Amino acid sequence: MIKPVSGFSKKTKVDKIEWLAETYLTNDAGAISILKKYWNSDEKLQKLHDDFIENTISNYYLPLGVAPNFLINDELLTLPMVIEESSVVAAASNAAKFWLDKGGFWAEVISTQKNGQVHLNFFGTEENLINFFSEVKPKLIESLHDIQKNMKQRGGGLVDIIIKNSTQALQGYYQLHCTFETLDAMGANFINSCLEEIAKTFETEAAAHTTFIDNDTFPEVVLSILSNYVPECLVRAKVSCHTGQLSSKHIDGKSFAEKFVRAVAIAKCEPRRAVTHNKGIMNGVDALILATGNDFRAVEAGIHAYASKDGTYTSLTDAKVENDIFSFWIELPLAIGTVGGLTSLHPLVKFAFDLLQKPTAKELMKIVAVVGLAQNFAAIRSLITTGIQKGHMKMHLMNILNQLDTTTTEKNMVEIHFNKNPVSHSAVVNYVEKLRS
Repeated sequence: MIKPVSGFSKKTKVDKIEWLAETYLTNDAGAISILKKYWNSDEKLQKLHDDFIENTISNYYLPLGVAPNFLINDELLTLPMVIEESSVVAAASNAAKFWLDKGGFWAEVISTQKNGQVHLNFFGTEENLINFFSEVKPKLIESLHDIQKNMKQRGGGLVDIIIKNSTQALQGYYQLHCTFETLDAMGANFINSCLEEIAKTFETEAAAHTTFIDNDTFPEVVLSILSNYVPECLVRAKVSCHTGQLSSKHIDGKSFAEKFVRAVAIAKCEPRRAVTHNKGIMNGVDALILATGNDFRAVEAGIHAYASKDGTYTSLTDAKVENDIFSFWIELPLAIGTVGGLTSLHPLVKFAFDLLQKPTAKELMKIVAVVGLAQNFAAIRSLITTGIQKGHMKMHLMNILNQLDTTTTEKNMVEIHFNKNPVSHSAVVNYVEKLRS
């Protein structure tokens, strides 16, 4: 029977690995060898990676690829993408190439405010709380003087604090809703520090206020935390062209546009389709967010909440045809940064920003929205013409061949064969076995 381990975080990396292997794994030597194989030979670089999180035992590599030919607001860029799914980078690159001679992608930042809340319990008279807040608000703002001094010098900082009555949703529940501008920083640590200081000042002032003392009902801070739902931090990206430019060997342009618009309309009204539709968008968004050292979990949570903002989960993209002009666009809430966090620490993140020509946070928002739109365009284009599996399985072929331990010669022969034949796991296995026999 396995017993709990104590002091695990204080063990050396080697001791951690040996304990894991001895406790959970049958092939101790093999497990240890694999983990050490992924250590970086540069000890300084490995130490940097070890310090990113607690209890590091090795590095988990994902491919870093690039998607060239993205024309965004008349600037040609190559986008870094970190992802394990075989067809994503190819799809993004194909979409970029498709729109290259049609004006490319256009993107604009609509708004940039982020937010956080101090969540309160108060079971007294609402008017007393509102009056107290009005009186204490200047002190709450003043309490942030030291915390936001540098941010304000750069043009950012706290924008406003308002009090919200949320008692219809939960008895006794109020919020101090705070909005912020954090410029090129994602701003999570800054916002959380501000919120905790606001909460501290609010409680201190409330504890000495006669209104609450006389009525013996004090507001209580439950928690203070930023929100990853940022509908006031929005970016829009779009493409458009004459329907005649959408023609291909598979379908004429007008029919393509009609089917495309219909496919988006289906994702607009059917949540089961919308989830997969939006997942395809996030293939590109997450890959770029990871490559630039941003928090893809926060981005995912905020974007999916935005997709549900009207009460039903729906498509993040829209499409239309008017006067034979096809238009396709996306709107995303994005709280991301180009300074702080891993952006100044991880060497490959530095590379990604150099590749992107050192964008500001606003510029990065535009690029992220564009890659999401491109990914969605590529997916829908495949779905309404050749079908998604043809291209996906061709890209997945190499994974199957690596699983079968094929030689270079075998891989070449298999690729030639499946250039003209449908790819499936069983078909590839059968063909490889035939080659080997």
